[in-house]
Amino acid sequence: QVQLVESGGGLVQAGGSLSVSCAASGRTFSNYAMGWFRQAPGKEREFVAGISRSGSSTYYADSVKGRFTISRDNAKNTVFLQMNSLKPEDTAVYYCAARNTYSMGYYWTTLNDFAYWGQGTQVTVSS
Repeated sequence: QVQLVESGGGLVQAGGSLSVSCAASGRTFSNYAMGWFRQAPGKEREFVAGISRSGSSTYYADSVKGRFTISRDNAKNTVFLQMNSLKPEDTAVYYCAARNTYSMGYYWTTLNDFAYWGQGTQVTVSS
C-alpha cells in the first residue's frame, strides 16, 4: 500500500502559475503509474494528467494540454504538476492517485483505475 500527500495548492490570479506536489511513501514508488485529478464544487472528479512509472510517457486532458506539465522524481518519491496560464475554471481540489502496474506505458484516466488517493490540495484561480 502507498500513502500519498499533496502540497503546494493556493490562490493565484488568472494567467499565473502554480505547482503542486504529491509525496508518496510505503512502497516502491517506481512501481506505480501516477495521475492527477481535480474536483470543482458541484462537479465530478475528473482526470487531469498522468505519467508512467519511469516518467517517459505522459497523458493530458484536452482542457489542460499545453498549459500543465506532469513530472516525477522517483528518487524523491514525488510527482509534480506544473500549472501555467491558469484560468478560473481550473479552480478545484487537486488529487494525486497511484496505480500499481507492470506496464511501462500510461493508459488510465478514470477514477476506478486508481486504488490509492491523496487527501487533495485546493487550487483557486481568481479572475
